[in-house]
Amino acid sequence: MRLYLDKATLVWNGNAVSGQAALGDFFESLPSSEFSIQTLDCQPVHEQATQGQTTLLVVTAGQVKFDGQKQRYFNQNFLLTAQASPTSDQPVWKIASDCFRFQDWSS
Repeated sequence: MRLYLDKATLVWNGNAVSGQAALGDFFESLPSSEFSIQTLDCQPVHEQATQGQTTLLVVTAGQVKFDGQKQRYFNQNFLLTAQASPTSDQPVWKIASDCFRFQDWSS
C-alpha cells in the first residue's frame, strides 16, 4: 500500500476504510478485476485549500469487471499529494483521499 499515505482514507461505495493495514486488507479481499478507463481529468488544487501542500485532484470514470461478476460503470476521484523523498530531490506522490463509486443506472 505504498501508494497511499499512512492515514489515507478510501470511501468505497459509501464505506470508509482508513490506514495502511486496513487498506491492504480491503484490496486483498477484492476479486481479480479488469478496468477500462474512458475519461481522466487532473487539475491542481489551490494551495489555500491545502495549507500550501502541492496537491492534485484526479477524476476518472470507466468500466470494471470483477471476476465472476457483470461489468459495471464506475467513477473514482482521488487527491494526490507531493511528499518529500528521503532518497531523492524529486517528490513522491501519495494518495491522501480516494473515493470509488459504482454508477448503476435504472433501465
